[in-house]
Amino acid sequence: MDGSVVHAVGLTKFYGRQRGLLDLDLDVLSGEVFGYLGPNGAGKTTTIRLLLDYIRPTRGSVTVLGLDAHHGSRAIRRRVGYLPGDLRLYDSLSGRELVSYFSALRGGVSRERVAALAERLDCDLSREIRTLSTGNRQKLGLVQAFMSDPELLVLDEPTNGLDPLVQQAFYGLVTEARGAGRTVFLSSHVLPEVERVCDRVAILREGRLVAVERIADLRGRAMRRLEIEFGRDVPLAAFAGVAGVRDVAVDANVLRCTVIGSMDPVVKAASAFEIRTLTSSEPGLEEVFLAFYGEEAGRAA
Repeated sequence: MDGSVVHAVGLTKFYGRQRGLLDLDLDVLSGEVFGYLGPNGAGKTTTIRLLLDYIRPTRGSVTVLGLDAHHGSRAIRRRVGYLPGDLRLYDSLSGRELVSYFSALRGGVSRERVAALAERLDCDLSREIRTLSTGNRQKLGLVQAFMSDPELLVLDEPTNGLDPLVQQAFYGLVTEARGAGRTVFLSSHVLPEVERVCDRVAILREGRLVAVERIADLRGRAMRRLEIEFGRDVPLAAFAGVAGVRDVAVDANVLRCTVIGSMDPVVKAASAFEIRTLTSSEPGLEEVFLAFYGEEAGRAA
């Protein structure tokens, strides 16, 4: 697809008889922050390793930045900033030595850029890596991923071990990367961060792509919790059969229910009565995600 930074067709990986990824068709567009969602074992890391040619597909194809992921792998890696989910570093080096080493591999990186990233992420580059906690190793991994201002950032569980303040700094870096026209592929099971920074999201389940949605559209699929206080008692039957309405409960003049999809039918039903207050709790992406998984599991059963 034109404008695709990542383009996968039928991408499949088996580890012996064990499923890793099945028939993935996917396009990640230039300049977007693309969330890749799924529980552990869904195939997220397998996908990333295929994109970067760390493993080879059983079948199917994938291009990254217009290049074949295998034949163009060296050129791709020069243009990609990568934070692996299982980050491993050279324990005998200091953070500064590690960054200098990676900088040399890339042909040089601005020292000012490295220093600015280290300050924003509260990353002490003077310490030996062997002395660093998981969170501090993650900060160092983020510095090396962002320091060359790559065209594509591939981030696998990027906020693992980070404290809330550093998470905020990370979100700012992602937003700035998008503003500069760069593309971010963010694999995560931390749903609130995906909801916060991503433009679109793919949902992966047991190695298969379940859906690709804009964040707003995905949220629109799911539940809203609705509470309406009326001017007088209302009958439960007035709402029990309304399209999209579930879990209806009436306590005298207060209606509580769950609405799936459009609010229009329930609002029209409620308009037959005097409404004093109406409260709608917007779903978080986690509710959407779990509800969507529930739908798919039900169809497969």
